[in-house]
Amino acid sequence: MSWLTEFVRPKIRTLLGRKEAPDNLWHQCKQCQQMIFHRELDAAKKVCPHCGHHMRATATERLAWTFDEGAYTRIDLPKGVVDPLKFRDDKKYTDRLRDAREKTKQDDGLLVAHGTIGGHRAVVASMSFEFMGGSMGAGVGEGLVAAAKLAVLQAAPLIVYTASGGARMQEGAISLMQMPRSIIAVQMVKEAGLPYIVVLTDPTTGGVSASFAMLGDIHIAEPGALIAFAGARVIEDTLREKLPPGFQRAEYLFEHGIVDMVVKRGDLTATLARLIALTTANKRAA
Repeated sequence: MSWLTEFVRPKIRTLLGRKEAPDNLWHQCKQCQQMIFHRELDAAKKVCPHCGHHMRATATERLAWTFDEGAYTRIDLPKGVVDPLKFRDDKKYTDRLRDAREKTKQDDGLLVAHGTIGGHRAVVASMSFEFMGGSMGAGVGEGLVAAAKLAVLQAAPLIVYTASGGARMQEGAISLMQMPRSIIAVQMVKEAGLPYIVVLTDPTTGGVSASFAMLGDIHIAEPGALIAFAGARVIEDTLREKLPPGFQRAEYLFEHGIVDMVVKRGDLTATLARLIALTTANKRAA
């Protein structure tokens, strides 16, 4: 480092009272490569104003965007056994959990809250892709069961935002057992005659898409979301065929009847409120 940058520039900045600009003021869209000012991006709910690309959002952001005036009450979720298999690859599972919890300020990859959407009571479970890729372990399974019980207790619809890379390999068969557990949780809601609405976000893959993510009464997908079980390359290698353009994306699945609608993020809350009103009309009349 030269004496100009090490000594002269700091002195000039001190004299002029200039401060370093934060690094997170601008974000680049991965789709169109345009730079977006952070306040503009926040106001657009992380949707690129140039090309409409829907960026990934945190579980906390989704809860704030969904409930009326961003007001909701989170519930404490049951805590499962930590590292039941004493798993280790290049890092201990306990260390990975600690790092993920410090990064996200969450105990696991699911948040559950209740409040109102368009004036209607609702329970929302939101998966955190930022927590170990949204992988489904025992903690996520416990959270889904807790969300279902709360929905039944409040006689409110259950809405789940999915965002996951699949089962959590560090928990082995325990992680796979969360698939049938999540199905039982969904069945509890349906047996109570309550709506179960799934919002499929980018990405929804693996064991999540093979269980509760595809059991909704209504399936909504965000534009461009990757929704699949196995990766496209694995399928191509297995079938030895080239997949069609847009395969496993929300628009392709909508055209082929896998999802019911593709809704832009800015219209999602109003759409959920309308669906809740329609699906609970008979229950309110009774």
